[in-house]
Amino acid sequence: MDAVRVALLREVLAGTEWLQATRRFAGSLRASVGPRAGGLLLVGSEAYEPWHLAAHLDDEAVWSGLPELSPTLVRHRVPEGGAVPAHLAVGLGRLEGAGRGETLLVVAPDDPGSGLLERVNDARRSGATVLALDGGAAELHALAHDALSAPEGGELDLDTLQHLVSAAAGENSLPRPRRRRFQDRLARLAEHLAAPPPTHW
Repeated sequence: MDAVRVALLREVLAGTEWLQATRRFAGSLRASVGPRAGGLLLVGSEAYEPWHLAAHLDDEAVWSGLPELSPTLVRHRVPEGGAVPAHLAVGLGRLEGAGRGETLLVVAPDDPGSGLLERVNDARRSGATVLALDGGAAELHALAHDALSAPEGGELDLDTLQHLVSAAAGENSLPRPRRRRFQDRLARLAEHLAAPPPTHW
């Protein structure tokens, strides 16, 4: 879904709770991933891989200048034999190493399954932030720090919700204050030391 379609969809949804809800959730996502790239893990249920959300977040990461929004797609089944590129060959074992400073975004239109829920719970206990976009899974909501649902038969489906969240995640982000690197501080100190002493009259 391109920016024009997202804008039209927002116009249709003006006055509903959905725009505020998706922007709030996107704000939680943006705040949780922090300034470093590689800390966002995206996983679906066994029957649903969130390919589109991964692609849209990649795009938003580039357009907004926030590389940390680019997710690592964690897959339930990875083809063997090196048939897929490395960035598409990350299996569920990656969740076992998830911990503090990382964000786990779970997208599950159906039952996430007890195996995934156990891994999500372990990641949360290890310090990872857990976010969920789902069809109303109560157990997943109980594990998530923040969650947004599109129940079956509701006004919005989960695909539309993902488009709104990904678009909101990259918009209106203020540029981060530039941290002074060690070299910057050293150069400033050298300038200060090399400057002539102040003249007193």
